[in-house]
Amino acid sequence: MVRTSADPNFFSTYTEQERIYAKDLIDYADVETLPEIWSLVATRYPDIVAVCDPHAKPEVFFTYTQLHEKIQCFAAGLQVLGVKEGNRVALISDNSPSWLIADQGIMMAGAVNAVRSSLAEREELLFIISNSGSTALVLENLKTLKKLREGLHELPIEFVVLLSDEQPGSDESLKVLNFSQLMEIGQQHHLQPVQRQRQDLATLIYTSGTTGKPKGVMLTHANLMHQVTSLGSIVRPKPGDTVLSILPTWHSYERSCEYFLFGQACTQIYTNLRSIKSDLKKFAPNYIIAVPRLLESIYEGIQKQFRDQPASKQRLVNNLLGISEKYIKARRIAQGLDLENFQASALQRLLASLKATVLSPLHAVGDKLVYSKVREATGGKIKQMVSGGGALPRHIDLFFEIVGVEILVGYGLTETSPVTHVRRVWRNVRGAAGQPVPGTEIKIVDAETRKPLAVGERGLVLLRGPQIMQGYYQNPEATAKAIDSQGWFDSGDLGWVSEKNDLILTGRAKDTIVLTNGENIEPQPIEDACLRSPYIDQIMLVGQDQRCLGALIVPNVEALEKWAESQDLKLCIQEDNVTLAGSQKINLESKIVQDLFRQEMNREVQNRPGYRLDDRINPFRLILEPFSIENGLMTQTLKLRRHVVMERYRDTINNMFA
Repeated sequence: MVRTSADPNFFSTYTEQERIYAKDLIDYADVETLPEIWSLVATRYPDIVAVCDPHAKPEVFFTYTQLHEKIQCFAAGLQVLGVKEGNRVALISDNSPSWLIADQGIMMAGAVNAVRSSLAEREELLFIISNSGSTALVLENLKTLKKLREGLHELPIEFVVLLSDEQPGSDESLKVLNFSQLMEIGQQHHLQPVQRQRQDLATLIYTSGTTGKPKGVMLTHANLMHQVTSLGSIVRPKPGDTVLSILPTWHSYERSCEYFLFGQACTQIYTNLRSIKSDLKKFAPNYIIAVPRLLESIYEGIQKQFRDQPASKQRLVNNLLGISEKYIKARRIAQGLDLENFQASALQRLLASLKATVLSPLHAVGDKLVYSKVREATGGKIKQMVSGGGALPRHIDLFFEIVGVEILVGYGLTETSPVTHVRRVWRNVRGAAGQPVPGTEIKIVDAETRKPLAVGERGLVLLRGPQIMQGYYQNPEATAKAIDSQGWFDSGDLGWVSEKNDLILTGRAKDTIVLTNGENIEPQPIEDACLRSPYIDQIMLVGQDQRCLGALIVPNVEALEKWAESQDLKLCIQEDNVTLAGSQKINLESKIVQDLFRQEMNREVQNRPGYRLDDRINPFRLILEPFSIENGLMTQTLKLRRHVVMERYRDTINNMFA
């Protein structure tokens, strides 16, 4: 049953403000398992387009009625092939409408899926298939099957389904069907109902393996349904609102957000890095689920357009941005939403309000001349971008606030399904990770003694609530380390909580760099500060057991070339000896380039709130290979795999500190 606002138990876990905000949404609090939402939303909104893949050939789109029928068909096909309630089925594929059909078809058949990207390394995928106990595979295509085939003979795999329509060929040792063949089987048989409960396992999501072997995070239907029923406290989409999807759809963050948005009858459009710029304009999305790196990419694209303008226009834009920054910061203080001024007096807030009033007309000029055009480049209809998967650099947060694109930053981990905190429309404290979603508890403790700390004190973040995982699959030792006897999950993150329950993260406990003077440094806030420089595209701090901090920097070569031209110099990346006296050519090792980066880093780090002398970066190296998923230096959600970067550049780092 779909409950409405007339039901006295509707939104029972929401605060009064959240209840008012989400009063028009469909609530699924009575639904036991995730697959049940499809029949409910299809009955209510049968003709709304559920998914669209404009880049498939031919283009793919399904209404909610069609999507529900395809999920049922896939599930029935699996049952005919022998999949039974509680079986494990490995789903190894990337974004597509077929992935969604397979994901929900597996669950509707009563099975549990173990999910991962087809781009993951072969040994990691074989480990996941083996560790999960999967007896069937659903793979993206023949290429994925070829990658895994030799290792499958030692595993109890009964059959393989491809999500493509490629002809699988003949292999007597392994039964392989393509997507159409499975769907044809499903069409000829009725789906057998299964009795799954909220506490039953729904999916295994394996951690990215940033440290050691991946662990299988056990998420139940209750975990996932908590996200579906609680995310209405953050956004309130209307049926037919469009969502642009670019993140890995198998990842817990994108996945839970998708489930919620599908539950509210939104239309999901699949895009990719090559097409996102044109798709923003073409489809004018209402929502984008993003990670910081994606927002940084959009920001850098806008900055490039600014840099391509004549010098007079650049000065105008920079002056308007400077005025608007002062206006925004004054407005934050006046509204009690400034992270550095939570304790502002009544007089300070009054003065800030007056300042904002004075600057408002000039900000409006900037909006008319510049910021409205930026919004047009994003399609002009964005209600909110929701950012998660890592800390959003302050300058990115500020820029989008200036141009009028609202970003709601969230926080969570795979182990928490994942969302535990999100900034709200009515309390969007920039720099914070937001307030708890309904039903979530948070406790800050001393990392060593586990003694609870007072409001405002920094420590280890512990979390408890209905979204916390069951544990790590077949790994009781790791589970016991992560979740204590009272149900508190150790996030591994450091932070503090404000009087109004805003969570402010300060770094990862395991990422902490300890210098030889005993000083503990959290790298991420310093890295975020350095990213404000237009010449720094990516950066990773190093310096464990050293006297000072160092850095590996991927420069923004295009911006660096423009800077060189302004100095009447020519940047020659590939030439070694170009710094002889009288030469107009320079390379990355040239003193003038090195001095530029040192000046940029020192300025940005010193301008960061809470700056200390130990935060200064001394040795650094410029490297041309970006950190990416393809070279294994980033996870699928674009987080640095710090230990992999350290290993890859071990000699460089050692020489840096020699």
